[in-house]
Amino acid sequence: MRIVAGTLKGRRLNPPMNLPVRPTTDFAKESLFNILRNRIDFEHSNALDLFCGTGNISFEFVSRGIKSITSVDINQKCITFIHQTKEKFKVDNIYPLRSDAFVYLGRSKMQFDVVFADPPYDMEKFDLVAELVLKSFIAPDGWFILEHAKEHCYDTHPWFVEQRHYGKVNFSFFHRPLEENSSQETIDADQMSI
Repeated sequence: MRIVAGTLKGRRLNPPMNLPVRPTTDFAKESLFNILRNRIDFEHSNALDLFCGTGNISFEFVSRGIKSITSVDINQKCITFIHQTKEKFKVDNIYPLRSDAFVYLGRSKMQFDVVFADPPYDMEKFDLVAELVLKSFIAPDGWFILEHAKEHCYDTHPWFVEQRHYGKVNFSFFHRPLEENSSQETIDADQMSI
């Protein structure tokens, strides 16, 4: 695996052979970030990478100047590899976290400008990932990208934008609109404090 663009372009990720991962292909990854560069202000965005595996996607975000990225995976060997690669690449804005993704989604109160999730395609609770992320983890004007098999379809969700496929890899894109009543809520809060 190699980083396809940005400040780390050409750097290789060489994870141990025994990691239980299915890395996103370079072709699909490059296509994904060609889309995102027109939609996301990387330098002012905080990102979340769920089921991050080797950190393949996380380091692509870092290479493109993401403000910060939290990388979550349940496998300690994956998290150790990301820590080692972080030190090797001398980057300090990636935060690897060992956790079950569902536990993390159940406990964290953070919102992110962009969330990427790549759960195992055969995971029993696969559709629950999108439900939980879209419920409370996307900041206003934020994006969620879910990698999935072709059998899944999310086009009935109000935030769904499009689905792209690259071989066996499918990405569904969701966008949370800016909340129109946020300014009114701010005014009401200010009035209450007077």
